[in-house]
Amino acid sequence: MSKPLLHLVFGGEVKDPKGSEFVDLDSLDVVGIYPSHAKAMEAWRAASHARVDEAHVKYVIVHLHKLLDPDKGEG
Repeated sequence: MSKPLLHLVFGGEVKDPKGSEFVDLDSLDVVGIYPSHAKAMEAWRAASHARVDEAHVKYVIVHLHKLLDPDKGEG
């Protein structure tokens, strides 16, 4: 069995919709941590679609496994 590749999904209001500078770090919406990119994409898609009418709200996927083991960085 392969080791899970952890992914964090979170979002919030950004200063510029083209960027990733969040306005209020205390009010970030942490959706969750997922064991695969596919599961993280499902969660990201659901969170993003729920707030699609808010142009300055952005959700992102962070590859935690790359931060935890930067020499591997695969997946």
